[in-house]
Amino acid sequence: MAPVGRSAESVPHYEDTAEVVPKSDDQNNANNEYKLQIVWRNVLLMGSLHIGALYGAYIMLTDAKYQTVIAWFLMYMSSGLGITAGAHRLWSHRSYRANFAMRSLLTVFNTMALQNSIYDWCRDHRVHHKFSETHADPHNANRGFFFAHVGWLLCRKHPDVTTKGRIVDLSDLMDDPLVRFQHKNYRFLILIFCVILPTLIPYLLWSETFTWLINSAAHLYGNRPYDTTINPSLILLTFKHLVRGITIITTPFPASELDWKYNWNFTTLFIDFFAKIGWAYDRKKVSYDMVSARVKRTGDKTLNVSKRLNDNFITHCTKHT
Repeated sequence: MAPVGRSAESVPHYEDTAEVVPKSDDQNNANNEYKLQIVWRNVLLMGSLHIGALYGAYIMLTDAKYQTVIAWFLMYMSSGLGITAGAHRLWSHRSYRANFAMRSLLTVFNTMALQNSIYDWCRDHRVHHKFSETHADPHNANRGFFFAHVGWLLCRKHPDVTTKGRIVDLSDLMDDPLVRFQHKNYRFLILIFCVILPTLIPYLLWSETFTWLINSAAHLYGNRPYDTTINPSLILLTFKHLVRGITIITTPFPASELDWKYNWNFTTLFIDFFAKIGWAYDRKKVSYDMVSARVKRTGDKTLNVSKRLNDNFITHCTKHT
């Protein structure tokens, strides 16, 4: 379907019918007063992304689960489609039409690509086509391979890019409510589709993340109600890490199963479920006397959480004796 508010005939086909401004010596050789201004924030961002990508590749090859590798591949392909099928062919050049559902999907994919909003991407691309290889071209190849490859993202735009960008017709983009919504909320959408969801999906569906924190943060920060001589447990990780359970219990009482109804522990909930259907049995529960003796001997009696956790734990033990 054509963009909202415009007929199919009024939608310009930018690649074939748009007037291309011819290159001139003045455009390519003028602007001697222009000085390149590096945007160090962008340099830091791009550098961090590439270093992170190298580290991610190492993790993918050495430690990541196969589900995560598959998810990475699917997200990589999807984000690529958000640029090629979405920002480029659909929105920049209008080489085909798409209904609301497909445009919605491509908007999500485009956001995942982290290459600016659809509006900004199409504006730069249309300027690139209309003023190709001039100072108005955002990634002018005449300024060198590195500049055209990535350098244009690391410095401020040439003034001609901004000036010419204002005269390129972008009204069809603003007629699309999805393009408007993404452009207005781009940073928030990046947070969702580039950070939160790619982190939570592997964690929630196949327990990929947070595992290492059990060996680091969980043993460095938090409370020590049962034994002040051991490193603590971070309650936040107890909530986040749905695989192992509560470290403050498993460290002094490694063979014990704490009741998930009194202290949230997804691992025990999982085991208890299979015990109910007969698939798990002989669950070991520490005795009341052992818990009390350990608290009196090594527990941190100054913490309110000690009494609360201890009472819950003792209640649990009493139920199973």
